[in-house]
Amino acid sequence: MNHVSYLLAGFAAFLALVGPVGAQVPGKPKPPVAATATTPPSPAAQDARYRAAKTQLDQGNYAAALKDLEPLAQPRAKFTRAADAAYLAAVAATRLKDWSEAEQLLNLLRTEYPTYPNLPDALFLQGQVSFEQGDYDTALKTLAQLPDTRLTPERELMKAAYLARVTDRSTWQRLLRRYPTDATLARAYADRLVAGGAYTEADRPQLDELIAKFNLDRARYTPAPRASKKSSYNVGVLLPFELSDPSWQTQRKNQFVTDLYAGLRLAQDSLQRAGRSIQLFAYDTGADTLTLKQVLAQPELAGMDLLIGPVYKSGARLLARYAREHQIVCVNPLSEDGDLVMDNPWHYLYGPSAATQGRVAAQFAISTFGTARPGVLLHEEGKDDTDFATAYRTTFEAQGGKIAAVRRFNGEAEESLNAAFAGLDLLNTGHLMVASENRRTGPVTLRLLQQQPAATRPGLLCPGSWLDNPRLEISQLNIPSVFFVHPKYYDEQRPGFRRFRQLYLQRQRLPPSVYANQGFEMLLYFGSALFQYGPAFQPSLVTAPPVAGAVFEGQSYQGGAHDNQVVPIVKLTNLELQLLR
Repeated sequence: MNHVSYLLAGFAAFLALVGPVGAQVPGKPKPPVAATATTPPSPAAQDARYRAAKTQLDQGNYAAALKDLEPLAQPRAKFTRAADAAYLAAVAATRLKDWSEAEQLLNLLRTEYPTYPNLPDALFLQGQVSFEQGDYDTALKTLAQLPDTRLTPERELMKAAYLARVTDRSTWQRLLRRYPTDATLARAYADRLVAGGAYTEADRPQLDELIAKFNLDRARYTPAPRASKKSSYNVGVLLPFELSDPSWQTQRKNQFVTDLYAGLRLAQDSLQRAGRSIQLFAYDTGADTLTLKQVLAQPELAGMDLLIGPVYKSGARLLARYAREHQIVCVNPLSEDGDLVMDNPWHYLYGPSAATQGRVAAQFAISTFGTARPGVLLHEEGKDDTDFATAYRTTFEAQGGKIAAVRRFNGEAEESLNAAFAGLDLLNTGHLMVASENRRTGPVTLRLLQQQPAATRPGLLCPGSWLDNPRLEISQLNIPSVFFVHPKYYDEQRPGFRRFRQLYLQRQRLPPSVYANQGFEMLLYFGSALFQYGPAFQPSLVTAPPVAGAVFEGQSYQGGAHDNQVVPIVKLTNLELQLLR
C-alpha cells in the first residue's frame, strides 16, 4: 500500500464507525524517549526492518508495526526513510486508537522533517487525531493548512462527522467566532440546532444569519414545531424474542430478553398506577437483520413515540438510522458502545458507555490515589475494553497523572494473560486499573498483588463483575485498596427495589434478574420523560438534573450526553458493599 492508500483506508474505517468515543479533553503528550549510546543498525538492517514493519501494517498487526517503525523515525537513527517511518508509525498508532502516541509521532514528523513530500497526508491525519482528543481548534486549524487541491471532499466529511459530536453551546460559539468563513462548521451547527433538537427561539437570529451567509436550504433549516404532550404514549419494543423457535436451547439463550421485557411490563403497570398511560407494542426482531428490516417496514412503527431495542449491534445501527429518519427517540437497552449514539440526536444508550465508565474511573483514581506515583493500565483486546482504556488514559493524563504502562491482552489465552502481568514495577506504581470481565483475570491480578508487601501494595480498580466471580473468594476482595467500577450496582435494601422485587415475584414467581431490573428502570425513566417533556425530550435532558433510580443509582444525560453519566464506584467494607460515588 502507498501512503494515500493507508490514509484513505483509515478514513474509510473512520466513516464506517464514525470514530471511537474519545474524552472531551486533549491527551497529554508522552515525555521524549531518552537517547541511548547503542550503535545504530546498518542501513541494510534498517531497510529490512522497515519493509517488515510495512508488511505488519498491511496485515493489521498494528502494535508490531508501531514497535518496529517508531525507532526508525527518530533523527538519531539516521534512517534514510525516517519521515516515512514516522508517518506509518502514526498510522499504526491511530489504528490502535492510541491518539497521544499518534500525535507525538506527527509532531516529530512535522518538526524534524518539514520538507516531507507527503506532508498533506500527515496534516489530514493530525486533524483526525486532534478531533479524537476533543481539540477542535487544533483540528480545524490543521485541516485549513491542507492545499485546496488535496483531500478536499475527505476533509469536509471528516469535519462534518466530528463536529456533530460537539454538544456544548459555548464550544460551538467559540468555533463560529474563530472560523467565521467555514461553511462546513456553519452547516454542522445548523444541523445541531434543527435536527439535533437543540433549537430555542433565542437561536433564531443566528440561525437566520447562517442560512443567509452560507446559502443554506431555508426549508431544511426551519425548525419543525415540537410535538405537544399527550395523555397516552405508544412505545415500540423491538427485541429478539425468536418466538418461531420454541426449542429449550433458544428459550434458555433468550431468557435475558424475556426478563428484560418482563421488567418493561412491570414499569408499564407502575406508570399506569401513577396516571401515566403507556402502551407497549412488542415486535420480534429475530436474530438477524433481515427480520428487523421487515419489522421496520411496518407502517404503524412510524407512529410510535419511543422505540426500545434491539440488543445486537448490527440491528442497533439499523434502528438508529430509522429513528433519525422518522425523528423518534430510540433507546438501546444493553449496549456499552458509545459509537452507536455519538452522532445521532435521536439515539440513546440506557447505561453508561464504556468510554464514560473509563472517564469516571480515571477521575475517581485521581482523587483517590493521587498523581505522585504513576498508574498501570491493563485491558482486554475487545472494543468496549479498548474504549474504556482510551478514555481512562486520556482523562488521567489530562488531569496531571501518568500511566507508566498500558498492556492489551486476551483473557482467554493464558500466555497472553500472563505476559500482560509479567515484569510490572508494582513497587513504584500508585494504582492498577484492570479492565477485564474475564473470570481468569481476577485470580491472576489478586495473586500478583498479594505477593507485594501490604505497605507498598498499589490500589486496584476493577470491574464490578468481579464480585460475582466464583473463582474469587469474597475475603480476597474485602480489602481497603480494592475498588469496583460497577454500573449495574443497586442496593437491595432500597425501598424502591424491595417494592419492585415484591411485585415481580407476585407476577413471575421468580426473583428479578439484572435484565428485569434494567427493563423496569429504563421504561420508568424514559416513560416519565415522555410525560414530563413530550416525545422530543432531548433538549430538556441536556439541563435536567440527575434522577435517582428506583432500582439503580440513577440516570443523567446532562450536557447533551446520550449515554447515562451515572457510574457507581463501590468497595467492600466488612463484607458489605459501600457506595463511594
